[in-house]
Amino acid sequence: MSISVSINGQQRVLEVDESRSLLDIIRNDLFLSGSHFGCGGGDCGACMMLLDGRPVTSCNVPLWSVDKRDVTTIEGLREAEIGSKVMRAFVEAGAAQCGYCTSGMVVAATGLLMNHPHPSEQVIRQQMDANLCRCGSHLRILKAIVRVADDLQQDTES
Repeated sequence: MSISVSINGQQRVLEVDESRSLLDIIRNDLFLSGSHFGCGGGDCGACMMLLDGRPVTSCNVPLWSVDKRDVTTIEGLREAEIGSKVMRAFVEAGAAQCGYCTSGMVVAATGLLMNHPHPSEQVIRQQMDANLCRCGSHLRILKAIVRVADDLQQDTES
Protein backbone atom coordinates (compact mmCIF):
# COMPACT_ATOMS: atom_id res chain seq x y z
CA MET A 1 0.00 0.00 0.00
CA SER A 2 1.26 3.50 -0.76
CA ILE A 3 0.29 6.81 0.81
CA SER A 4 0.56 10.41 -0.28
CA VAL A 5 1.81 12.83 2.37
CA SER A 6 3.18 16.36 2.45
CA ILE A 7 6.45 16.48 4.40
CA ASN A 8 7.80 19.97 5.01
CA GLY A 9 5.72 21.24 2.11
CA GLN A 10 6.95 18.61 -0.35
CA GLN A 11 4.44 16.05 -1.60
CA ARG A 12 5.72 12.46 -1.34
CA VAL A 13 4.38 9.03 -2.15
CA LEU A 14 5.62 6.45 0.36
CA GLU A 15 5.26 2.69 0.52
CA VAL A 16 3.64 1.70 3.79
CA ASP A 17 4.85 -1.08 6.03
CA GLU A 18 2.24 -1.18 8.80
CA SER A 19 4.88 -1.96 11.42
CA ARG A 20 6.79 1.30 10.86
CA SER A 21 6.22 4.63 12.55
CA LEU A 22 6.33 8.10 11.09
CA LEU A 23 9.56 8.77 13.00
CA ASP A 24 11.19 5.64 11.57
CA ILE A 25 10.45 6.67 7.99
CA ILE A 26 11.42 10.31 8.51
CA ARG A 27 14.80 9.44 10.05
CA ASN A 28 15.79 6.25 8.25
CA ASP A 29 14.26 6.58 4.78
CA LEU A 30 14.08 10.34 4.25
CA PHE A 31 17.25 11.09 6.27
CA LEU A 32 15.73 13.98 8.21
CA SER A 33 17.55 13.40 11.47
CA GLY A 34 16.47 16.41 13.54
CA SER A 35 13.70 14.50 15.33
CA HIS A 36 15.06 11.99 17.82
CA PHE A 37 14.04 8.60 19.16
CA GLY A 38 13.81 8.81 22.93
CA CYS A 39 11.34 6.39 24.47
CA GLY A 40 9.31 4.70 21.72
CA GLY A 41 6.09 5.22 23.64
CA GLY A 42 5.25 8.87 23.07
CA ASP A 43 6.26 9.83 26.61
CA CYS A 44 9.34 12.04 26.16
CA GLY A 45 8.62 14.36 23.21
CA ALA A 46 12.04 14.01 21.54
CA CYS A 47 10.30 12.85 18.35
CA MET A 48 7.72 15.65 18.21
CA MET A 49 6.51 16.72 14.75
CA LEU A 50 3.54 18.74 13.56
CA LEU A 51 0.73 16.75 11.98
CA ASP A 52 -1.73 19.09 10.29
CA GLY A 53 -0.26 21.88 12.43
CA ARG A 54 -0.66 20.05 15.75
CA PRO A 55 2.23 18.58 17.79
CA VAL A 56 2.35 14.77 17.88
CA THR A 57 4.86 12.24 19.14
CA SER A 58 5.88 10.63 15.86
CA CYS A 59 7.36 7.48 17.40
CA ASN A 60 3.87 6.11 17.95
CA VAL A 61 2.17 7.47 14.81
CA PRO A 62 1.73 4.64 12.29
CA LEU A 63 2.82 5.74 8.83
CA TRP A 64 -0.47 4.67 7.22
CA SER A 65 -2.33 7.20 9.41
CA VAL A 66 -0.67 10.22 7.76
CA ASP A 67 -2.14 9.56 4.29
CA LYS A 68 -3.23 12.86 2.68
CA ARG A 69 -2.01 14.88 5.66
CA ASP A 70 0.68 17.50 6.32
CA VAL A 71 3.78 16.63 8.37
CA THR A 72 6.28 19.26 9.47
CA THR A 73 9.57 18.25 11.06
CA ILE A 74 12.08 20.48 12.83
CA GLU A 75 13.83 20.89 9.47
CA GLY A 76 10.66 22.36 7.98
CA LEU A 77 10.23 24.89 10.78
CA ARG A 78 13.28 26.90 9.72
CA GLU A 79 11.23 28.48 6.94
CA ALA A 80 8.20 29.22 9.12
CA GLU A 81 8.10 32.65 10.77
CA ILE A 82 7.07 31.38 14.20
CA GLY A 83 9.39 28.38 13.96
CA SER A 84 12.42 30.56 13.24
CA LYS A 85 11.45 32.93 16.09
CA VAL A 86 11.20 30.00 18.50
CA MET A 87 14.58 28.64 17.38
CA ARG A 88 16.22 32.03 17.84
CA ALA A 89 14.61 32.50 21.28
CA PHE A 90 15.84 29.08 22.42
CA VAL A 91 19.39 30.00 21.46
CA GLU A 92 19.20 33.44 23.06
CA ALA A 93 17.73 32.02 26.30
CA GLY A 94 20.29 29.20 26.49
CA ALA A 95 17.42 26.72 26.40
CA ALA A 96 19.32 24.00 24.55
CA GLN A 97 21.93 22.44 26.79
CA CYS A 98 22.72 18.98 25.43
CA GLY A 99 20.39 19.46 22.45
CA TYR A 100 18.79 16.01 22.40
CA CYS A 101 15.30 17.15 23.35
CA THR A 102 15.57 20.57 21.73
CA SER A 103 13.99 19.73 18.38
CA GLY A 104 10.95 18.24 20.08
CA MET A 105 10.70 21.24 22.39
CA VAL A 106 10.94 23.69 19.47
CA VAL A 107 8.31 21.78 17.48
CA ALA A 108 5.94 21.63 20.47
CA ALA A 109 6.43 25.33 21.23
CA THR A 110 5.93 26.29 17.58
CA GLY A 111 2.76 24.21 17.36
CA LEU A 112 1.46 25.84 20.53
CA LEU A 113 2.17 29.37 19.29
CA MET A 114 0.78 28.70 15.82
CA ASN A 115 -2.51 27.54 17.31
CA HIS A 116 -2.58 29.76 20.42
CA PRO A 117 -0.40 32.85 19.81
CA HIS A 118 -1.01 34.44 23.21
CA PRO A 119 -0.88 31.60 25.76
CA SER A 120 -0.70 32.12 29.48
CA GLU A 121 2.28 30.72 31.35
CA GLN A 122 -0.01 27.96 32.66
CA VAL A 123 -1.02 26.96 29.11
CA ILE A 124 2.65 26.93 28.05
CA ARG A 125 3.56 24.71 31.00
CA GLN A 126 0.68 22.32 30.23
CA GLN A 127 1.60 22.08 26.54
CA MET A 128 5.29 21.57 27.23
CA ASP A 129 4.63 18.96 29.91
CA ALA A 130 4.69 16.32 27.15
CA ASN A 131 8.40 17.06 26.57
CA LEU A 132 11.09 15.85 28.93
CA CYS A 133 14.47 17.54 29.41
CA ARG A 134 17.03 15.71 31.49
CA CYS A 135 19.42 18.69 31.53
CA GLY A 136 17.12 20.87 33.59
CA SER A 137 16.56 23.60 30.99
CA HIS A 138 12.84 23.91 31.70
CA LEU A 139 12.96 27.47 33.06
CA ARG A 140 15.02 28.65 30.09
CA ILE A 141 12.65 26.88 27.70
CA LEU A 142 9.69 28.58 29.35
CA LYS A 143 11.49 31.94 29.14
CA ALA A 144 12.13 31.44 25.40
CA ILE A 145 8.49 30.57 24.67
CA VAL A 146 7.18 33.50 26.71
CA ARG A 147 9.56 35.79 24.79
CA VAL A 148 8.16 34.65 21.43
CA ALA A 149 4.56 34.88 22.69
CA ASP A 150 5.27 38.46 23.83
CA ASP A 151 6.76 39.27 20.41
CA LEU A 152 3.69 37.84 18.69
CA GLN A 153 1.45 39.91 20.98
CA GLN A 154 3.37 43.07 20.06
CA ASP A 155 3.17 42.18 16.34
CA THR A 156 -0.63 41.94 16.51
CA GLU A 157 -0.94 45.18 18.46
CA SER A 158 1.09 47.21 15.98
